[in-house]
Amino acid sequence: MDFFTSERMRRQDAGGAGGRGQAQGRAARPSGFMPVMSAMARPDVSLPPALGEDIALFHDLDGSLLELASRPEAVKVAPYLPVLLTALHRRLGGALAIVSGRQIQTLDRLLYPLRLAGAGLHGAELRRDLRGSIETTATAGSGDLPEALRRYFSDDPRIVIEDKGMAVAVHFRLAPERAAECEAVAAALASAMGLSATQGKMVIEVLPPEVNKGQAVQALMTLPPFAGRRPVFVGDDLTDENGILVAQAMGGYGIKVGAGPSVAHYRLGSVPEVHGWLAAGAGLRDFA
Repeated sequence: MDFFTSERMRRQDAGGAGGRGQAQGRAARPSGFMPVMSAMARPDVSLPPALGEDIALFHDLDGSLLELASRPEAVKVAPYLPVLLTALHRRLGGALAIVSGRQIQTLDRLLYPLRLAGAGLHGAELRRDLRGSIETTATAGSGDLPEALRRYFSDDPRIVIEDKGMAVAVHFRLAPERAAECEAVAAALASAMGLSATQGKMVIEVLPPEVNKGQAVQALMTLPPFAGRRPVFVGDDLTDENGILVAQAMGGYGIKVGAGPSVAHYRLGSVPEVHGWLAAGAGLRDFA
């Protein structure tokens, strides 16, 4: 019996005891998931200080600079955002990078005409400066995983399988009752292929095991104009916690956007609050 058959049988057996995907209660996390740091509960975090000119700023995109959307292609970019980031880039002497789960070419399209240094696919892609080429840092891609996931979830168009080349995302924002099932299937297939799966906000990210945002920050911090500055990482999701940890270990600080546990020293409540904080750091008044 293959994995798909056994998993469907398990789901059918569970249907009478809590519904499809165990909607009423989370299943135990499968072994394919990265461990979540136990120190993440910090309800007492405060508002961040003003951005200084000695800062190297590493910024997540979705949920931090852009509001989350039901599907990844449905995000909206505020018309003023590229202008704001351009001013901030100038204020920080170029030490601004986007560190995202999206591909770098997608970041360029969303933020056009702005082009920045940064990392895509959680660090599997790296661009060392705004004029540089896109480098691949991971040793393995996703192989046949996207097609395997599409076959399994072919009965439900609400579950979106995003093939990113070196990574795969399973989006279940429109099917929250199938969260546990999505986690189990993605983790099992990831483990079988030597990949790692980690949970985000209504998404499972499957990545090469050596990839995370913290390693991307470490790599960029060795390069001008980031080297010698205090790193600051801004993010909203579990996949951002490694970046926050590294920034704080290197003498900087992290900022958690929105609710939820985090190791970050500081917190901003929403994307608009982030925009306001960045505008102040860029020296812009009454912006947006």
